[in-house]
Amino acid sequence: MDKKAMEGEEEKQTKEEEEVVVDCKTCKRCRHSYSPKSNNPNSCRYHPSFFVCRRHDDQKRYYELGADDPPYAAKFYDCCGAEDPQASGCVTSFHISYDDN
Repeated sequence: MDKKAMEGEEEKQTKEEEEVVVDCKTCKRCRHSYSPKSNNPNSCRYHPSFFVCRRHDDQKRYYELGADDPPYAAKFYDCCGAEDPQASGCVTSFHISYDDN
């Protein structure tokens, strides 16, 4: 490969890398980076509600409190009852960028 062809190839590769960087957005639901080109209805996994610190409703399972825990020691996602703050989301949808309205 001659020098001119190599320079052209390097320039093409640099432009492709720039497109990838520019094309990457951050989802405001799950905080992951994503490419709008590959965004689909199952791309984003998130909790639509907050991680709360209160008693579960009667319809939901109860957090096991220790003998010395106050009743408000129950911590869980209000949407699904998951008690681990790092639990994977209970809903899937498209990613939504901070640029979107």
